[in-house]
Amino acid sequence: MRALCGAIITAGALLGLGLTALAFGSRYSYLALNLDTEGNAQPLHLSDMDKPMVFILVLLTAMAIIGLGITFVGLAYHHHRRYHEMLHHRAKAAGGERIGV
Repeated sequence: MRALCGAIITAGALLGLGLTALAFGSRYSYLALNLDTEGNAQPLHLSDMDKPMVFILVLLTAMAIIGLGITFVGLAYHHHRRYHEMLHHRAKAAGGERIGV
């Protein structure tokens, strides 16, 4: 269940990042025509962009990283539990249960 929740968080963050990329492209597409004296394109830095869009970009990136972490840790924990269940069933089948008198 933990891995599924992490995967859902990651999917939502990645969808949001895709929409944010579209928003950045439509907002700053006019800067592709911004050339210096030698004809080179002017670079655009994060400090030159709108603060709310940069905040959304950073927030969604952090959520994607956190979601991936939850996914992998949850999946590792799931496999760890299943491994111990298998050991329990194997020990139960090999020796049977002893009942004290």
